[in-house]
Amino acid sequence: MLVSWNTTNACNLYCKHCYRDSGTRAEKELNTEEGKKLIDEIAGAGFKIMIFSGGEPLMRDDIYELVQYAAGAGLRPVLGSNGTLINPETAARLKKAGAMAVGISLDSTDPARHDDFRASSGAWQGAVDGMRACREAGLLFQVHTTVMEWNSVEIEALTDLSVNLGARGHHIFFMVPTGRAVNIETETLRAEQYEELLHRIIVKQGQVDIELKPTCAPQFMRIARQMGVDMRFSRGCLAGTAYCIISPLGDVQPCAYLNIPLGNVRKVPFHQIWRDNEVLQKLRTMEYSGGCGTCRFTKICGGCRARAYYYHGDYMAEEPWCLYHGRKG
Repeated sequence: MLVSWNTTNACNLYCKHCYRDSGTRAEKELNTEEGKKLIDEIAGAGFKIMIFSGGEPLMRDDIYELVQYAAGAGLRPVLGSNGTLINPETAARLKKAGAMAVGISLDSTDPARHDDFRASSGAWQGAVDGMRACREAGLLFQVHTTVMEWNSVEIEALTDLSVNLGARGHHIFFMVPTGRAVNIETETLRAEQYEELLHRIIVKQGQVDIELKPTCAPQFMRIARQMGVDMRFSRGCLAGTAYCIISPLGDVQPCAYLNIPLGNVRKVPFHQIWRDNEVLQKLRTMEYSGGCGTCRFTKICGGCRARAYYYHGDYMAEEPWCLYHGRKG
């Protein structure tokens, strides 16, 4: 199981698709001691992987202390970063603190297109320099790409670039309209495009040694099964079953894109929210409506619960961008 903590709303970029609408540090973000208490509760709840994200987690002065504490609590600390603040010294400090890997965003092979999407000149070069700093420090890293219509043709080339840069994996995120991303919803892929790109990613996986992982497109599990390809993952959508996220202020929600507050860790212990919350318990039933409720691939796919919520207003509804969901059996 894995959990993501948005450690801060502060960020040095202003990306067009940010689900957290990050930029300025929020008032009353969890402090260092509250963060350590949260880490203890996360470890006690049986989670194994702790993702420190943001905003930009490296804008927290205590991030190294928190990473070290998580490692000491028996968790596997990893970071989600835009990479622009990672230099050789930063990478070495993260490695020494116990960070196991860093996910760094790169959305195009063309620096200008990446910089436009991230609303910051030099963001592409900063991300690549950050990857190189990680490699030199012996800190594992993977590339994160948010796929849109405009960069969907670049995915295989981005995988090749990831290999050349020394990445351990390339994770492709299929955007869900949340936060600032609602302003660019029309630029997202639709069902036929999802299907075609997921086929391409699975084919590409057979050509490279690094891990390729579509994220927020759980139907990749169904497509891989149909193609006769064995993926090491057990399930597509993990929201509320093996994954959740905590905001900078301590609000828990089922995933980054399913913006349903479940409780606040300042008021209710995290492990209690994770165990008892009614929304999470309902998600765990997998008793979906529509096509997802009749699909024979439900247990390995699950449909994107956040996308169902955005388009249908019901997190248990069918995944809207799946070609298969209307079929029975």
